[in-house]
Amino acid sequence: MKKVAVLLSGAGFYDGAEINEAVLTLLHISKQGAGYQCFAPDIAQADTINHVKNEDTGEKRNVLVESARIARGDVQPLSQLKVEDFDALILPGGFGVAKNFCDFANKGADMSVNDEVLAIGRGFKEANKPAGYMCIAPVLLPHIYGEGVKLTVGNDKDVAGAISSMGGQHIDCGVRDIVVDDKYQLVTTPAYMLAETPADADAGIGELVEKVLYMA
Repeated sequence: MKKVAVLLSGAGFYDGAEINEAVLTLLHISKQGAGYQCFAPDIAQADTINHVKNEDTGEKRNVLVESARIARGDVQPLSQLKVEDFDALILPGGFGVAKNFCDFANKGADMSVNDEVLAIGRGFKEANKPAGYMCIAPVLLPHIYGEGVKLTVGNDKDVAGAISSMGGQHIDCGVRDIVVDDKYQLVTTPAYMLAETPADADAGIGELVEKVLYMA
């Protein structure tokens, strides 16, 4: 059975992983007959947002503990992820990626990436193992794969411009489609960068998971 490492950045799209994207990812991995293990860095969240009012609550929360809400408790610290134990890597999106995995939300193209996240991403690259990144998560890719990496976040001009400034090659893409960089066995899809319904997100995420597992 193929096994996928899934990286979560919390729980809730304003300050963590986009929950629909995460659940759809796990669903499609299972429907493809593969297994998965969720991981998250054991670090403080950048902020905690009231999802009704979109306001900072001032609460202090932990990315690993919050990610456990999605993973039904079965989540491991990112420090325990061994690339050799997995066939592929997938990252759902959500603002947690742009706040907890990196600081893109505050610094844009001048962003830096969490050391553990960067090491794991590069580990899968160096092992020539496929990976899938969705929603805002592709902003990490120029740091992981280097200049010229092909990717999409949909058609957001500001984010695409930042990606280009960091050396990535952004390709506009519809919500139900994927972009594949065959050189790196890398798949991206816009998900909730464009999705207006769960069905929109489901279509692209399903394509991404199927392609990643095919390449694995």
